[in-house]
Amino acid sequence: MLAALGVGAWLAIGIYLPTQPSEQKAVLLRPGWGVRRIASELKSAGVIRSTDAFLVWHYFHRGHSLKAGEYAFVNAANVPEVIERIMRGDFMVRTVTIPEGYTMFDVADAVEEAGIGSSEDFLIEARSQTALIEDFAPKAVSLEGYLFPDTYQFNRTQSMKDVVETMVRRFRKEAEALNFADEVPINDIPRLVIMASIIEKETGASGERPLVASVYYNRLNKKIALDADPSVIYAHLLNGTYSGALHHSDMSINSPYNTYRFAGLPPGPIGNPGRLALEAAMHPATSDYYYFVSDGKGHHRFAKSLREHNQNVVAFRHAVSLRNH
Repeated sequence: MLAALGVGAWLAIGIYLPTQPSEQKAVLLRPGWGVRRIASELKSAGVIRSTDAFLVWHYFHRGHSLKAGEYAFVNAANVPEVIERIMRGDFMVRTVTIPEGYTMFDVADAVEEAGIGSSEDFLIEARSQTALIEDFAPKAVSLEGYLFPDTYQFNRTQSMKDVVETMVRRFRKEAEALNFADEVPINDIPRLVIMASIIEKETGASGERPLVASVYYNRLNKKIALDADPSVIYAHLLNGTYSGALHHSDMSINSPYNTYRFAGLPPGPIGNPGRLALEAAMHPATSDYYYFVSDGKGHHRFAKSLREHNQNVVAFRHAVSLRNH
C-alpha cells in the first residue's frame, strides 16, 4: 500500500510539478519519432522531470498525435502543458529574408544564418533539383534565377528540398501574376529570367530598370557584347575565384558568363530577380541608349554614343574623387 502511494506521489510530482529549464531550450522532435524517444529528448533537455511520467500521461490522454517540429521552452511547465503544446504543434519557425538579386550562394548563406540548415546542403539541392523547372527551363543546370526573393518561414523538420521547392513555387506564383502564360512564349522564359537577373544586379532604382533593360536589348539587337560587370563577378563565383571586388585582371576570365568576351546573354541567370526586374525584362523602355554608368548617387547616366558615355564616366570618376576627399 505504501509502495503504491509512493509510486503515485512520484508520478504526480513528475506530471504536475512544473519544470523550469535552466535556460531557453530548443528541442527538435523529428518526424517518425515515437513517444518514448520524444520523452527522452525532453528529459535530456531538462524540459520534463520524468520520461515515465510523460509516457503515463500521454497514454491516458492521447486524443491527438504529437507533432514533429522544433520547440522552444523557456517558461516553467508541467507535463500536461508540454504535451498540449506538442499536440497543438506550437513549434518554432525560422525566418529567412532573400533580397532581390541574391545569388544562390547568397541564399545558401542566408539559409544557414537563419539556422535552417547548412549552405552546402542548400547548394546541393539548388543544383540537383532542376526537374522543378524543367517545363520552362529544360537546360538549366541549377535553380539560379528561380529562387524567388521573399521572406520565408521554415521549421527545422523541413528538408532542404522542401526549402528550394517553396522558393520555386513562389517564383511560379509571381510568373502567374505577371501573366507569363500569355505574354512570354515558354521557350523564351529562360532568356527573360537571365535578362531580369542582369537588370536586377545593375540597378536598385526601380524607375531605371526598364531603361537598363532597353540598353541590353539594344546591344543584343546590334550584336554588341553586353559588357555587364555582374556577369563577370558571377563567372568568378562559379569558379571560386571571386575576391569580393572586381579588378581589371578579372575581366579576362574564360567563362561563357563573361559578357565582355562572349557576345549575347550568358547561359544562365546570374542571380534571382524580383518582380520589378522581371517586369522590366518583359516590358523594356524604348530608347536609343547603348551605355550607362553610375552617377555616384545611386542612379545612372545613360548614353547613346561611346563619346557621350566616356564623358559620363569622367563625371562619375570626378564625383567619386570629390566624395573621397
